[in-house]
Amino acid sequence: MVYSTNSHISETTVSTPLLSTTTSGSSDSDDSPPTSHRFAPKDVIYQFPTMPDSGSYRSLAVLPGHVGSVSCLALCGEFILSASQGKDIIVWQQPDLRQFAKFGQGDGSVKALVTVGNQVFTAHQDSRIRVWKVSRNSENIFRLVATLPTTKDYLTKFMKQKNYVQTRRHHRHLWIEHADSISCLAICNGMIYSGSWDKTLKVWRVSDLKCLESIKAHDDAINGLVTHKGIVYSASADGKIKVWGKEEKSSHCLKGVLEGHKDVSLNSVIVSEDGRLVYGGGSDGCVMGWEEDGELGNWKLVCEIKAHQMAVLCMCIMEDFVCSGSADKSIGMWKREVGGGLCNVGVIRGHEGPVKCLQASPSGVGTGFLLYSGGLDKSIRRLRAFAVLPSIDLVVIEEITRIWGVNREKALWKSYWS
Repeated sequence: MVYSTNSHISETTVSTPLLSTTTSGSSDSDDSPPTSHRFAPKDVIYQFPTMPDSGSYRSLAVLPGHVGSVSCLALCGEFILSASQGKDIIVWQQPDLRQFAKFGQGDGSVKALVTVGNQVFTAHQDSRIRVWKVSRNSENIFRLVATLPTTKDYLTKFMKQKNYVQTRRHHRHLWIEHADSISCLAICNGMIYSGSWDKTLKVWRVSDLKCLESIKAHDDAINGLVTHKGIVYSASADGKIKVWGKEEKSSHCLKGVLEGHKDVSLNSVIVSEDGRLVYGGGSDGCVMGWEEDGELGNWKLVCEIKAHQMAVLCMCIMEDFVCSGSADKSIGMWKREVGGGLCNVGVIRGHEGPVKCLQASPSGVGTGFLLYSGGLDKSIRRLRAFAVLPSIDLVVIEEITRIWGVNREKALWKSYWS
């Protein structure tokens, strides 16, 4: 069932940089007390463990600072944002990865975050989305400016019985409210999408923070969301990835269903840059890939690999590389082949707990990319990956100190001095 407003959904693009002051008008007075404190920058603490055995290694760049397990990461220009189950959110500034700001508030741990212009949206275990804004008085102070659903949205709907839905036995909620933890967020074309353990997908408009739609999307908890050119992909514990699209003024509707393994939860979903390939990570340690076959709605399975010994918890994609993080504490590195298949080019170890989140970005120096990982060991790690040396599929540079590459013939990690 889909609940939606009848108002036109405007396409809104917020172009203000995340961490720059804004001169536009705001209904929120800067005289209100900030919910975050000025945070003195700290030097990154680098840990230098003993050299690893062949086949595994530990990163030399480890960012401590969170009081709880790292649950999500987001990249925004020169900044990296990370959040934890300890409710704290840290902004790291590159290139030296100093702590630029620290803020956070809520009755539940932070499960997901996205950035839109100079705003940060965080999803929490207490079923709320919180909106933070950079203070005009100081660029490293973030203020809580709204909680979704907003009070205005709530007051316009709570009096009418038709706005209530049955969430479980003897429990009713407004359709604009999530009834369980919000596990994931995604942004596209001026809209924020939120997926929850209550099995619903909700659509919020960035410009006025109004809830426009609530979709009964899955038969079990939604674990992952990703968007691509107006199309939304949701991964669920029901073992399915669903594809959602919409016409200009209509509500979202189901465009396709990608079936995973029976009785296996799909925990994450990613999409290739051209939108033709979709990959999902499962609780059985498998990564599956589907290719769009002709028109939207027709998908064929092109990849099915046993990637990890334990559940795949997160994934990211950068050009021809796919990275998978697992409860087995490792990160799998995969090269995309013609047709959508995946070829393993290495395994990164170092986290002392399950790898919960991954993000990748262009390295800015030569070829390759930067990989950021957050784990339940409360740490964030950064790697730089290149594919430049002969016979080396993937090279990982740990803070330019030592280079690690995998030799396909021997399937062993080798060390190369820079």
